[in-house]
Amino acid sequence: MDSIIFTNKAQCQDCNRCVRKCPVKAIKVENAQASVDANKCIHCGTCIRECPQQAKHYRRDVYKAKELLTGESKVAVSFAPSFAGIYDKWQWHRLPSALRKLGFDYIAETSTGAFFSAKATKEEYVNSKSSQIATACPAIVSYIEKYKPEKVSNLVKIVSPMIAHAKYLKELFATKGEEVKVVFIGPCTAKKAEAEREEFAGLVDVALTFQELDEWLIDEGIKYEELEESNFDEKAPDIAKLFPLMGGLIKTAEMDADIHSYNIINVSGINEITEAFDLIDSTPDTDFLIDPLFCSQGCLNGPGIDTKYNIFERRRHLLQYKNDAESIDCPTSGYDIDYRTEFNTEIGINTNKFTEAEIAQVLSKTGEADHTKRLNCGACGYDSCREKAIAVLEGMAETEMCLPYVRRIAESRKNKLFETTPNGVVILDYRYNIINMNPAFRKFFICSQSIVGKPISYLMDPEPFVKLVADETDQVMELTVKHDNYNVVCHQILYKLPEESLIVGIFVNITKNVADNTQLTELREKTISQAQELLNHQIDMAQNFAKLLGETAARGEALVDNLMKMSQDQNSNDNNSNRKNGNWLWDIYTTK
Repeated sequence: MDSIIFTNKAQCQDCNRCVRKCPVKAIKVENAQASVDANKCIHCGTCIRECPQQAKHYRRDVYKAKELLTGESKVAVSFAPSFAGIYDKWQWHRLPSALRKLGFDYIAETSTGAFFSAKATKEEYVNSKSSQIATACPAIVSYIEKYKPEKVSNLVKIVSPMIAHAKYLKELFATKGEEVKVVFIGPCTAKKAEAEREEFAGLVDVALTFQELDEWLIDEGIKYEELEESNFDEKAPDIAKLFPLMGGLIKTAEMDADIHSYNIINVSGINEITEAFDLIDSTPDTDFLIDPLFCSQGCLNGPGIDTKYNIFERRRHLLQYKNDAESIDCPTSGYDIDYRTEFNTEIGINTNKFTEAEIAQVLSKTGEADHTKRLNCGACGYDSCREKAIAVLEGMAETEMCLPYVRRIAESRKNKLFETTPNGVVILDYRYNIINMNPAFRKFFICSQSIVGKPISYLMDPEPFVKLVADETDQVMELTVKHDNYNVVCHQILYKLPEESLIVGIFVNITKNVADNTQLTELREKTISQAQELLNHQIDMAQNFAKLLGETAARGEALVDNLMKMSQDQNSNDNNSNRKNGNWLWDIYTTK
């Protein structure tokens, strides 16, 4: 089977949302790129729906349908009844015309297959004398086969509406001595995988989504407003049109009249599904019929849908379509077809068994060997640090996916850089009070940590800082200053952080390179270059920290650009100019 769901890595932004939302954790993260493990995937399409960058996609198969239409066999469409929920009412009776325009020979609703599947499910459950799980949803079947193999015996051994309808259509045309190819169109990506199951070979030739149909019609230039209204080629039971809704199978099977006697449970979404399955184990003396739909609120919320309507509007539209439909109790044929099937008990996902020592070794890398220090924050996409550690051992996750761990590393590196850089660094608020400073700054200006909280005027003339804050256009200022009180000459780069209302000052000690004031002009280019190199390194480090934390580095990049421009401008400026091209320039600014 070809991969059905895949990742466009150019769009993947390392957010881990798909890991977090995937109900079976079938997402493999490698080099900060999230891809789908085809062996673990159940094709539910959750990652497609949840990806904020639209990096997850499903396989397009329209070309296969086009190939069928060029063949000698007739081609029939099995059209999922959920179409009424997502298309406008005026389009309902133009859709058959659109499909005929594409070249299809026979247009029918999957509701007919839903009728037979539901009736067979009811009979199977009543005769089983055990808890049963309905098998209309292929994602459910795949989930149980791969992750709950002990529940395979609880699966109702009846095919889904899509397969039932394909069997019906094949038989219908066979009675006329004709071969027919079947194309299913619906809201579901898991139907693509179901159509390719070995036991269903030759029944559904191609499975498409409503999105694919819309794209196909656009490519062919077919517009609904230019088409006449028409009907489907067969009349489906009106009761089966509700099949896409939660409880639709029960309604179609006419089991809702005495719902309590049947112990019927209608659920949707992975959380409700797992809780319902637990009932089978916790209440062995009660026989349940569980009707699960993997998509929350049912098939009307499938990943192959692209519509302007919310889920409740879709539901209302479908109910209206059913109420407006001609009352058809049941089909006139199809009852002698065998709708039974078997499910695979041998494809369960092998869970690797790791020792506690191996798990502890991974946890120790992120400082979480002690269980009391595990945040279990879920930022990595896993519910606990232990689960994430196991995923690392399985090759599905990376150590660096732990945000608290990465943050600690970044903070440690930042602090180390701040403390060890030979350049003096001071941080002020917009009232020019000292917020923080590093050892090099304290050494230059012979002060202690006790100066924190005091105005910068305690150490030097605050005028450059005042001018920088007052200037609404410039974010950066460069100047060379001789601080006579401290016998030090510094090249100073000051820049604002407006969002934080902070000023950062970087002081490069150039005293030993300067014999007197007259040498400063000659050495300016060299000292600016040195300062620029050191500052660029610091900014580059800051950008790396920001990237590690998932933050933008745009501000740092802009700062580098400004400083590079400033250096270029300074080389071309006259030594006596004080301001040019929007940059502050001092050849010598001497403090008292």
